Amino acid sequence: MGFETCGPNEVMVVSGCCHSGSTFIPGGRVFVWPVIQKLQKLSLNTMTLQIESPNVYTQLGVAVSVTGIAQVKIQGSSKEMLESACELFLGKTNHDIERVALETLEGHQRAIMGNMTVEEIYKDRKKFSKAVFEVASSDLVNMGICVVSYTLKDIRDDKEPYSGYLKYLGMAQTATVKRDARMGEAEARMEAGIREANAEEKRLAARYSTDIDIAKSQRDFELKKAAYDMEIQTKKAQSDLAYDLQAAKTKQAIKEEDMQVKVIERTQQIQLQEQEITRRERELEATVRKPADAEKYRLEKIAEANRTRVILEAEAEAESIKVKGEAEAFAVEAKAKAEAEQMAKKADAWKDYQDAAMVDMILETLPKIAAEISAPLCQTSKITMVSSGKGDVGAAKLSGEVLTLMEKMPHVVENLTGINITKNIKAATRR
Repeated sequence: MGFETCGPNEVMVVSGCCHSGSTFIPGGRVFVWPVIQKLQKLSLNTMTLQIESPNVYTQLGVAVSVTGIAQVKIQGSSKEMLESACELFLGKTNHDIERVALETLEGHQRAIMGNMTVEEIYKDRKKFSKAVFEVASSDLVNMGICVVSYTLKDIRDDKEPYSGYLKYLGMAQTATVKRDARMGEAEARMEAGIREANAEEKRLAARYSTDIDIAKSQRDFELKKAAYDMEIQTKKAQSDLAYDLQAAKTKQAIKEEDMQVKVIERTQQIQLQEQEITRRERELEATVRKPADAEKYRLEKIAEANRTRVILEAEAEAESIKVKGEAEAFAVEAKAKAEAEQMAKKADAWKDYQDAAMVDMILETLPKIAAEISAPLCQTSKITMVSSGKGDVGAAKLSGEVLTLMEKMPHVVENLTGINITKNIKAATRR
């Protein structure tokens, strides 16, 4: 037997003889009978748990990952919670206790994430932490574990295609803050401008009021001064007017004398100008008009001569064309008469010598036919001949073929015209 002690961060559990149930001694000492009694210790230290919930779909179906930090410990001040904790964890290591608490907290964390939107988790972390803390506390208290604190450490969206969702939320919030800041600045500037305008309005009102008073005083002074000046000027004007009237009369008399002199001078100038005009008209008549009339006469005569020449040339050309046409017509008529006379003579000759004439024509045509037959041979650059060994060979062969064709011509002519060329040639020879 002996005494056992423990620190304030532990609880001793004594069970066995002399105890109707387990005895819990948190941070103290106890007498333990060996063999008949059993002493076990349970740590009351705070355990720090990092709760990872990767890729959990939130209320609107957006997947995010959340990391939370929780501080938990076995509650040593409550006998009921100690009994529950001893029942579940006595004899187990701290790692086993941490694993159970971690899995419980992670499940509650995932459940809370599924019931909230990303915006709610991101913008109101305190609400999320409070919800997890309350739900987890109500569940872990039955295990004798007390949740000291829970904090949302990190939220991220690293799963495609939701990556960047939180970034865009932040950008929207930043834009909102900037917008509000600009609006506040604009409102402040507007208020400052209004105040400045009001102050300027008051300043100008005071200034205009002072200017009006000054203007009134200035007006009264000017009116009185004008009245005095008018009286002085009236007297002065009367005096000046009497002087000016006398001076004007004297000047009028002088001007009348000057006008008489100028009239005489002007009359003499007019006479001189009339004489100059007459002289210039005579000079113009001698130097411009007469040469112009002479030139006009010369040009008219040249134009008339050119017109006459053109008319004569046209008449000569027409007469030439007429004569040429008559000559050509006479030549055509003479040629036609000659040809007609020749044809008549040929017709008369053919009446007497019908067969002989036709034979003559045929004989004149035969060389032309022979030339046409041999023309393709004259244009041939190369001829290859194959002989069977009988008859002529070479140029003699070609000449023979041409002559053979010519020999057949009387038969062709007889078949076409009914005239026997051979018979007529013999008859003509006998004559």
